[in-house]
Amino acid sequence: MAVIVSINISQNKGEIKTPVPSCRLVEGYGLEGDAHAGDWHRQVSLLAQESVDTMSAIGAKGLCPGIFAENLTTQGIELYTLPVGTKLAIGPCLLEVTQIGKECHNHCAIYRQIGSCVMPTRGIFAKVLTGGIVSKDDKITVCP
Repeated sequence: MAVIVSINISQNKGEIKTPVPSCRLVEGYGLEGDAHAGDWHRQVSLLAQESVDTMSAIGAKGLCPGIFAENLTTQGIELYTLPVGTKLAIGPCLLEVTQIGKECHNHCAIYRQIGSCVMPTRGIFAKVLTGGIVSKDDKITVCP
């Protein structure tokens, strides 16, 4: 079963995001109170805990939810294998995958520490089709 293990927001771009127990996803916008929210295709970023764990296995230190600037840390789903256009139901919300991976212009502290980062290849981005409150431990369902 796929679930949300952490919901993370930041007030400014370029910061590590801070975990919160729940947050409102706003249709067509993203997470309420998050610096990356807006009217664009990368309203919500998602990264699997399993991908974070691969970084720990190769020597990255101090990894915590939000360190890769992901809004939703998940478990039990290989996010990077989902095609663009996939719809994800999370609690009362519906997201649509819009992008897999991203180019990192300024390498993060993890990249500088070990020469690698998972967000460019395993992070995904989505837009909010239906808003609502998401909470830690909410189930994630891939919609047909």
